Amino acid sequence: MTKKKISYKEAVSEIEEILEQMESEELDVDELSDKVKRVSYLIKVCKDRLHQTEEEVENILNQMDDN
Repeated sequence: MTKKKISYKEAVSEIEEILEQMESEELDVDELSDKVKRVSYLIKVCKDRLHQTEEEVENILNQMDDN
């Protein structure tokens, strides 16, 4: 089974949704651990995407400087 690659926007949206659930105390203790793990994964996805974008922008700027 192929996992769908989650976009930055989708990850941020899901993080916000989980945080709202936590703040409104909608989650019980059993769900909390799973949600914290999910948020941790989503944050990693966001950080990786930001680093990738930063590298791409730097490459483009370096190419512009070379011309």
